[in-house]
Amino acid sequence: MSPKKAVLLMNLGSPDSTEVKDVKKYLNEFLMDGRVIDYPYLFRKLLVQGIIVPFRSPKSAEAYKTIWTDEGSPLVVLTKQLQASLQEKLSAPVEIAMRYGNPSPEQAFDKLLERDSEIEEVIAIPLYPHYAMSSYETAVEHAKAAFAKKKYPFKLNFIKPFYNEFHYIQAMADNMKNYLQQDYDHILFSYHGIPERHIKKSDITGKHCLQVENCCRVPSEAHDYCYRHQCFETTKLIAATLRLPALKYSIAFQSRLGRGWLQPFTDIRLEEMPKEGIKKLLVICPAFVSDCLETLEEIAERGKESFLEAGGEEFTMIPCLNTHPMWVEALSEWINEYGETSRQMILEQ
Repeated sequence: MSPKKAVLLMNLGSPDSTEVKDVKKYLNEFLMDGRVIDYPYLFRKLLVQGIIVPFRSPKSAEAYKTIWTDEGSPLVVLTKQLQASLQEKLSAPVEIAMRYGNPSPEQAFDKLLERDSEIEEVIAIPLYPHYAMSSYETAVEHAKAAFAKKKYPFKLNFIKPFYNEFHYIQAMADNMKNYLQQDYDHILFSYHGIPERHIKKSDITGKHCLQVENCCRVPSEAHDYCYRHQCFETTKLIAATLRLPALKYSIAFQSRLGRGWLQPFTDIRLEEMPKEGIKKLLVICPAFVSDCLETLEEIAERGKESFLEAGGEEFTMIPCLNTHPMWVEALSEWINEYGETSRQMILEQ
């Protein structure tokens, strides 16, 4: 007899409001995470609390104000909508948790037990398609720490990164196809950037990532933990599904913080493309499944402005999956088939 299940959707999180104090609190929690800024603690504390947070909080608060809705943060609102849509398809209770901010994993675990005290297993789905120590890994470790702290009576498992999973790719392609009916010159796949040192740290072989020529194309067990390789694979699979000509799309990385990050940079490419004859641009952000500050403000607002000022004529950001029916169906199938054909998707603890 299969165990009684519950589901936890895990996303990044948001400040509680656009007030500078709440943004400051959020940024401090986010940037003090040793898997995000992986410097020694004392140096990280000085950098984050002494320089970055005081400088960035007012600017970030203004950025959040441009996208905030009557219901609150788009990321949190959309994650709640995804929870509701998935709950309609599942008998198992579904709750949400954020890596930073509210609700916390502990709050979510407690709520699941309030809904059903006989839960035997919680299947957590970090809503990050690709593995990175600053996204998927930190979400998993944060949830595991909360789980161990209170010694919950159920088992906790995690769905693996789903960057190349068939249903995810199909949902992404379906989400994009209507936008491909319009006249466009190019599609930019913009992924969240990470430092190159994170790629090397996550290399379980210690000798492949960014050390072997064309490392992302040379088969290696390192690819299971390589963000860069997984971004390339997602792009390749979506392009193949939509039959995109090779010259009609490219990849860039956004949201950089300093030097040594994955290239090419999205902000630079947006300024260069009009000079290369790309006047009508589509942008998709596959690293995010829910629209958020990085898509709605960084790309759809600032990115669009940069592109048009550089000579571009039309700029369209394709929304994230959010509550796309095929995405909700994909999540539902992963849970319903758990223990059978999708068992290989579970990262068991």
